[in-house]
Amino acid sequence: MSKFMEWIDARFPATKMWEDHLSKYYAPKNFNFLYFFGSLALLVLVNQIVTGVWLTMSFTPSAEEAFASVEYIMRDVEYGWILRYLHSTGASAFFIVVYLHMFRGLLYGSYQKPRELVWLFGMLIYLALMAEAFMGYLLPWGQMSYWGAQVIISLFGAIPVIGDDLTQWIRGDYLISGITLNRFFALHVVALPIVILGLVVLHILALHEVGSNNPDGIDIKKHKDENGIPLDGIPFHPYYTVKDIVGVVVFLFVFCSVVFFFPEMGGYFLEKPNFEQANAFKTPEHIAPVWYFTPFYAILRAVPDKLMGVIAMGAAIAVLFVLPWLDRSPVRSMRYKGWLSKVFLLVFCVSFVILGILGVLAPTPGRTLLSQVCTFLYFAYFLLMPFYTRLEKTKPVPERVTG
Repeated sequence: MSKFMEWIDARFPATKMWEDHLSKYYAPKNFNFLYFFGSLALLVLVNQIVTGVWLTMSFTPSAEEAFASVEYIMRDVEYGWILRYLHSTGASAFFIVVYLHMFRGLLYGSYQKPRELVWLFGMLIYLALMAEAFMGYLLPWGQMSYWGAQVIISLFGAIPVIGDDLTQWIRGDYLISGITLNRFFALHVVALPIVILGLVVLHILALHEVGSNNPDGIDIKKHKDENGIPLDGIPFHPYYTVKDIVGVVVFLFVFCSVVFFFPEMGGYFLEKPNFEQANAFKTPEHIAPVWYFTPFYAILRAVPDKLMGVIAMGAAIAVLFVLPWLDRSPVRSMRYKGWLSKVFLLVFCVSFVILGILGVLAPTPGRTLLSQVCTFLYFAYFLLMPFYTRLEKTKPVPERVTG
């Protein structure tokens, strides 16, 4: 076996990669449960790719047969129902895990120097994931798939001068049709997964180049022993690979419970109108995107002007990219920041959740007002960050990790 590995290593850096990224990659020894979600995101990505490949074997990407092929998968393909539910539930699980992963970054300042590029690659993954989910949302060719895509694509028409041409170019037709379905299918199963996989590799490489952050926000490379090993670090393998297995087991228990007992999640994971074939002549009573897009949809609806609403929705995502340069705090972790940062983060998280709930519900004057308030609080978190992070009094950061 050793001679075989020598033969491999002479031609491919297998052992070097194993050591650089696992057995000799030293991670802080004070990781907590919030550090499960990075590895869980990778697990869900694998689930989506594997189940997606199997689903494409029986799916027909045409307006005439798409809906029927999904029914065929659910009723006639052996184990097709579980593959479809693993994929549809996996999409929601992906966003849950990614949102918690991003929250961890906000909590412990994982976007601050020298990890700006790690954060930017992560945000590009998030953007590509949103595009991937949107493309896949149309494929079942149900009522909500069709009309949800109709609403989202029509937003591009609000762009001055090029809006109408851009909308037609995205659809590939004068209205959403089989051409749109076909091109979305190609992007969903080929182009975007390649982009996401490439970005994930870059995200991990950038992370391992600068080292992982920790709940104390301390650079463990500052204190090393005579062999150059960080005193507050432990090898990722076997310590954190074993720890991650615990997170995987708990996650799979919850995930499989949803898949087997309530895969529709009361109409939030699989909307009821989507069990009816797309009909261009029958508009659903209330059109809303799937739940993981609803915070941004609520921001869009909170602004009366269509163009300004589209700009606000885009800005809500774009502002995340500049976060590393907005935070002027001398410390990374929320453990040592002042009360202003803690209050602003709490208000931001509550506002985001409320916007998500409001985006699912039909608009009323009261809900629109609440959306506007929460939109203001959402942007206030970022736009006021250079001021409150610089002015607040911080606690002294310990030299070594505290556990």
